[in-house]
Amino acid sequence: MGLFAQILLLLALAVVVVVIFQRLRIPSSLGYLLVGLLLGPHTVGPVIDLPQMTALAEFGIVFLLFTIGLNFSLPQLHALRHQVLGLGTGQVVFTTLVVAGLAWLAGFAPAVAFVIGAVFAQSSTTIIGKQLAEQGEENSRHGRLGLAMSVFQDVTAVPFIVIIPVLGVAAGADLLLGTLGWALAKAVLAFVLVFVAGRWLLRPVFHLVAEQRSAEVFTLTVLLVALLAAWTTYSLGLSLAFGAFLAGMMLGETEFRHQVESTIRPFRDVLLGLFFVGIGMLVDPGVLPGIWHWALLGALVLIVSKTLLVYLMVKRSGVDPLTAWRTGLLLSVGGEFGLALLAIALGAGVIDNHLSQIVLTAVLFAMIAGPFVIRYNQRIAQALTRRTSEQPPELDTLALNPDAVAGLHKHVIICGYGRIGQSVARFLAEEKIPFIALDLDPQRVREAHRAGEPVYYGDATQRDILEALGLERARLVVISHDDVNAALKMLAYLHKARPVLPVMVRTRDESRVEELQAAGALEVVPETLEAGLMIASQVLLLLDVPQSRVAQRIQLQRSGRYSLMREFFRGDELSEKPEERDAKRLRSLVIPDASPVIGHRLAELDLPSLAVTALVRQGVRQPSPAPSTLLQAGDVLVVYGNIEHLQQAERLALINPAI
Repeated sequence: MGLFAQILLLLALAVVVVVIFQRLRIPSSLGYLLVGLLLGPHTVGPVIDLPQMTALAEFGIVFLLFTIGLNFSLPQLHALRHQVLGLGTGQVVFTTLVVAGLAWLAGFAPAVAFVIGAVFAQSSTTIIGKQLAEQGEENSRHGRLGLAMSVFQDVTAVPFIVIIPVLGVAAGADLLLGTLGWALAKAVLAFVLVFVAGRWLLRPVFHLVAEQRSAEVFTLTVLLVALLAAWTTYSLGLSLAFGAFLAGMMLGETEFRHQVESTIRPFRDVLLGLFFVGIGMLVDPGVLPGIWHWALLGALVLIVSKTLLVYLMVKRSGVDPLTAWRTGLLLSVGGEFGLALLAIALGAGVIDNHLSQIVLTAVLFAMIAGPFVIRYNQRIAQALTRRTSEQPPELDTLALNPDAVAGLHKHVIICGYGRIGQSVARFLAEEKIPFIALDLDPQRVREAHRAGEPVYYGDATQRDILEALGLERARLVVISHDDVNAALKMLAYLHKARPVLPVMVRTRDESRVEELQAAGALEVVPETLEAGLMIASQVLLLLDVPQSRVAQRIQLQRSGRYSLMREFFRGDELSEKPEERDAKRLRSLVIPDASPVIGHRLAELDLPSLAVTALVRQGVRQPSPAPSTLLQAGDVLVVYGNIEHLQQAERLALINPAI
């Protein structure tokens, strides 16, 4: 097979597999691994043999570390020096030491044991983030903590990139310490060189390039800086990725960070995909029957060790046991960066091919199990904590006090005392309306409690806690956190316990407004729509629209469930998430010359599930056209509905999408 044909085959299979995986909500990285497996030398079928691909794939790791550096500049690392820095570093260090110790006791060489520990210590930010988003838990306490720790793992993996190649160069244990010390010294030298260059050169250079207003020149400059930094560390005997990470850190301190990240992302994603294709080619299904039990044991060690270690560290930091278990379960999954470290170790000769197959398969097993562990993290955590209402001893003084609720009558219950909950509480206090609040952040509760505010530690999704809040005497419940699943659970219980009790729910956007209303919420306030409403009102006021008319329009939108604010064009459907296909959107549809609806009234259109919000005829827009309007060829209908109904209208050939 020729070179061009191999490239076409690789791209075609990658597109098909990745699209299928994205529709099934499976991480794309696993799709690339499957492509590599199918086109690798160990499976039946065509084999891709592109020596140049290996070199290109290595640049995927280079650009990955470059973008990670952009998000972890020196000021940001300094800001994260407390909880996340300590927990993130501790998780990687302790997992590496524990797993390496077990591997060493099993008879592996110290260098090999260290590589296994380092590989197992990594978690997949992609899997964690996507699964949490699908479950609506990305803004929960365990979700934020788990994501922060997983992202910080990428930073702590940088020293491994320096150390692992050294393990393959050192001839024996007596030379290892000296070689490693020399490598770390060169790493410090590289940091100083890139730091000095970044401080004195990068900002002026990018200012000069930005003045040219040329996207082409800007892209070339970004590539030059990333690769030049990578070449600098490579010349010192270190990895290419380490230099790229340092360059990213320096650029992360400049005002060009976001534009640089946007410019490099297409290169990173494509080349990183090639890297995972290369990893997939290393998988040999033929050896699976002989190693599957060892790989399964390795996956269990990976999941169990990380869950226990993260639980112990998070719980020790003052977090309640349930949240600590849930955070540990999130981070128990295998990670793509572990595969990258394994590839580096294999290339450096630290680990042999047979053992690499076992470790690789173990990580893949853990990555496949990851979405299921995350999906059921609450049930598993509740079983592990024995009693979900159990609280750490240091929080006993912050627990709900029955005496504090005894005198409350016609009060407001606030569930979640973050930014929104505290804002609501301030207004209630000004109006002398009694309230009581719950939150799961011990530090926040401790500070508010110390300030004399009626805030207590507790999980509002628990029925006994809701009842202890004086639910039968409450006037209103405000769910001010943005954990939609928890809100739905509370609404189900509140609807049974007190169906007439009004409940107001805060949500981040409009995607689940109807679901929350159907569950029993009297009012659902989407942050994004409310923010858009406030900005629109300020725009009207600056344009000298009378304040009374602006207030009337705002009230009209709120009473109409933000109908105008919810109608917007969603753009390219290829970029939509599968879970958003039921969300309603606007679409411009043109009536073609041969359409059978020409000459008919608007009311006669067979579009029962679509609302016509406007008609454009010869460039003139008519909002809310009358049902008696006669349709003409070339008319553009602006309709509102979900994608299924819009596509159904197109298939009926009544109207064609406007181009």
